[in-house]
Amino acid sequence: MGDTDVTTDAGAPWLIVGLGNPGPEYAMNRHNVGFMVADLLAERIGGRFKRAGKAQAQVIEGHIGPPGPANRRVILAKPMSYMNLSGGPVTALRDFYKVPTANIVAIHDELDIDYGVLRLKLGGGDNGHNGLKSMTKAMGSDYHRVRFGIGRPPGRMQVADFVLKDFSSAERKELDYLVDRASDAVECLVIEGLERAQGTYNS
Repeated sequence: MGDTDVTTDAGAPWLIVGLGNPGPEYAMNRHNVGFMVADLLAERIGGRFKRAGKAQAQVIEGHIGPPGPANRRVILAKPMSYMNLSGGPVTALRDFYKVPTANIVAIHDELDIDYGVLRLKLGGGDNGHNGLKSMTKAMGSDYHRVRFGIGRPPGRMQVADFVLKDFSSAERKELDYLVDRASDAVECLVIEGLERAQGTYNS
């Protein structure tokens, strides 16, 4: 599937997954921007992450959107399995909460997009991203992605070293704003659909 909308079950919950690595040593890494967005969404929902039973993840259950038909039940999750094993926890949560795959949103860093640029899409390849690779192997590729650009590593720096380094001091000046914007994009996707969110936030 490409960047086209699909018919989702309006009554079904949404599973919003921020991808990253657990532990304070990874907290400000570029690879953890999905966790950063999930943490901000948690503040907006007004909940606190808690361990999700047998699933290796932290979750919050809540709602996004105004009262009425646009209100969406959401499960916000951060897999605690490390990035390259994200598929197991996400699949367990999908099955437990009975979430259609089309109602899953993965928030992740993206090397092939300039820093801070957002791209929203449905389906597609993993582009070498280990978190997406694990999710797709576990449940197929027909889930939504909110791709947060981090750019390519400078010079001859290896990709693995680049993504596991903290954002630079220059990048951090804009980071709060960009994480806020990415959180807005997730909310727009869930409430108003992919096409509207792409039109507003894809740049």
